[in-house]
This record gives sequence, structure tokens and C-alpha cells, in this order.
Amino acid sequence: MTETLDNSVHRFLSSFELFEKSLNGQSSSELHEVRKAALARFAELGFPTTRDEEWRFTNVALIAKTQFGAVLRSAVQDVGQADIDGFTFGGPDTSRLVFVDGHFSAHLSRIGPLPDGAKVGSLAAALDTDRTIVERYLTRNAPFVDNAFTALNTAFMYDGAFICVPDGGTTRDPIHLLFISTGGDASFVSHPRNLIVAGQNSQLSVVESYVNLRTNVYFTNAVTEIVVGQGAIVEHDKLQNESGRAFHVGTMHVHQGGASTFTSNSVSIGGALVRNNVNAVLEAEGCECTLNGLSLATGSQHVDNHTLIDHAKPLCVSHELYKSILDGKARGVFNGKIYVRKDAQKTDAKQTNKTLLLSDDATIDTKPQLEIFADDVKCTHGATVGQLDEEQVFYLRSRGIPLESARDILTFAFASDVVKRVHVEPLREQLGQIIQRHLQQGRLTQEP
Repeated sequence: MTETLDNSVHRFLSSFELFEKSLNGQSSSELHEVRKAALARFAELGFPTTRDEEWRFTNVALIAKTQFGAVLRSAVQDVGQADIDGFTFGGPDTSRLVFVDGHFSAHLSRIGPLPDGAKVGSLAAALDTDRTIVERYLTRNAPFVDNAFTALNTAFMYDGAFICVPDGGTTRDPIHLLFISTGGDASFVSHPRNLIVAGQNSQLSVVESYVNLRTNVYFTNAVTEIVVGQGAIVEHDKLQNESGRAFHVGTMHVHQGGASTFTSNSVSIGGALVRNNVNAVLEAEGCECTLNGLSLATGSQHVDNHTLIDHAKPLCVSHELYKSILDGKARGVFNGKIYVRKDAQKTDAKQTNKTLLLSDDATIDTKPQLEIFADDVKCTHGATVGQLDEEQVFYLRSRGIPLESARDILTFAFASDVVKRVHVEPLREQLGQIIQRHLQQGRLTQEP
């Protein structure tokens, strides 16, 4: 195993040399020094193993031993509007940024009405046009010292979404970030890097989608940094519906200012091995943070959700609800930590994890955690694991509903508790259709 991991690290080091040459003038920038520091840290850390506490239930050896090629040249011109129609939503005024194999596609993207002073576009372009703003926030809230995948993303960061809403600005419609993997004969890796900044008293809704055109083996290693200004209201919805042979590691770091409100809704359906990291720091009084998640897996899929809500200041509130539906021999992991610092008095935090097992071979490792260092708080957590209620199944069958349909109805009801919390109506409807389709195809049939 160690030899495999070492070889994989060396492959990425060699790939970085090619990546560096493709940067042209950027290789001498201050940002590139951060890239090199991140690469050096990745070389020191290597890929995590099950001996690491944070990865004890998730073995990434398959990622480590697969030879992934970097996408140095974009395939955006090979993808047309017809290819993405099934993944989009909203009307003509909905802003959409499309990335193909990690590269921005201008001809598939569009920018709708935005508040004065708002900036929405490609991170690669913003490094030239808005370098001062980008450098003020980029890499500031996503530390790579202890996370090999974040270090790897930082080393190879080049393109992704850049959204900056000024103080008092309000986006009328959600901004859709669509990441498409095209597939090919060789396995490849992309490292999308997204930077989202919401100014004071602003309002912003962002949808982040990861999908595929072919069912090949590839690796998406994404990092999203979100800065929520004082009094701002931000909703971030993520849909991961990639190839059943794909690997996905997605990390989100959220930094909240005083009296701000942040909501995250994360839905994972595709992928052979998926790891979602959501980290939120409530660094001023009066913050409210809500994290919701839903995972659907079957076959041999593995979905790992790790969350951390850091209550750094007093008078903050957090809510967390994560659900999993597991069939076949799928395995789920939930590790949720609520951390309350010494001075974070009057904290109110609630965490709930629920898992529905549809087969005897499906398993879940759940680990809700509270670390409390303040004495005047109200914190609760809990986890439940179970199967469909046979009495409810019998009740539906007694009304003439076939067994499979009855099971699907109850399963969908379990999932809808999270789906209905998505405020973006077109996305909520799309999620309902995707889940129904999975159930109708045999309760979460895995993509071949």
C-alpha cells in the first residue's frame, strides 16, 4: 500500500511540471508560490489511509493507484447546448457558468441580470481582471496544511467560478455552476476551484452541479470557498450526480460574518467513491448556519459526509440534518462535529443523522460529535439507523398499491424531508424527478 501511495504522489509531482509550463506568465506570480507550497505539503502528507482518524471508514487506495491524466487542454468546443439541456434549469434570466473538464466554457455560459457591481465569471479570467479581490480571499479560508486533497487542489488550481456580490446587492435568481465531465479513453482528474464572496447585507443563491456525459473513470477534486459578509444571506445547493465509476472529493469552507445566515443543501447520488467535506466557521455573534444533506447509494457505492460547524463566537445558532438511503452493498459514512469554543456562550446547536437501509448488505458508519468548551449552551445530537416500517408498507399494500411502489413511496417520503428544504424551486423539482427516476428503475440502480 505504501509503495502505491508513494508512486501516486510522484505521478502528481510529474504532472505539476506540465501544468506549470501551461501557465505561461502566471508561473512567476505570488499565487503560484502558494501553488508550490501546497504541492510540497501534498508531497509530505501523501494520500490519507484508514489509519488516519478522519479517513478511518473511507479507503482512497483506488484513487491513489489510478493513473489520472491532467486536463491541460479544454474540450469545451466539443460540447454543445444539446449536451447540457438535461442538466440545466431556470428561465432565460438565470445566470449559468459551465465548466467542461474543469475549464470554463464561454459559449455555454450566460450572465443574467445582476446587481450593480456584482462580478460573476471564470476564476481564471478574474485572476487577470480582478486580481486584487481574488487574492484578498482565495486560499484564505481553505487551509491545506492537514488535508491532502485540498493541498492537491490548491497546487493545481486554475479555473472555476468567481462570484462577488457587493454590499447590499441581491441576486434575483440563483447562479448555476455546472461542472461537466466529458469522459475519454484515458482516466483524468480535474481540480475546480470556486470563490464566492457575499458582501455585507447582500443576498445570494448558488447551485453547484457535478454531472457527466460518459460513464468512464475520472476524478473530480473540487474546493469551494464561501465568504458570507455581515448580515448577508446565502444559500448554497450542491448536486453530485456523476458517473457510477467516478471518484469525487468535494470540500467547502464557509466563513460567516456577524448576524449572517448561511444554508447548505447537499445531495449525492452518483460516484463510485464520494467524500463531501463541509466546514463552517461562525466567527462573529448572531450567525445562523444550516447544513442539510442527502445521500442515495446502491451497488458498491461509497459515500462519506464529513461536516464541521465551528462556533467561535457567542449567540450563534446551527441546525444540521443529514440523511442516507443505502441499497445493495453500498456503504455510507457520516461524521459530523459541532465544536463550541470557550467564549461561545449562548450557543444553540442541533445535529441529526438518519439512515434508511434498503438491503441487509448495506452499511453505515455514523459518528455525531459534540466538543463543547463553553458552559452556557444548548446542544443536542443524535443518529438513527433503520429499515422501512413494515406496518406502513402493509398499510399502502392494503390500499391496492404494489409492494415495490409502496416501498418507493415511503423511500421518497424519507428523502423529501431534505429535498423540500431547497428553496430554489426549479432545482427542487429537478431533484424530485431524479430521485423518483432512481426509485422507478429499481430503487437506486447503479450506473453500469
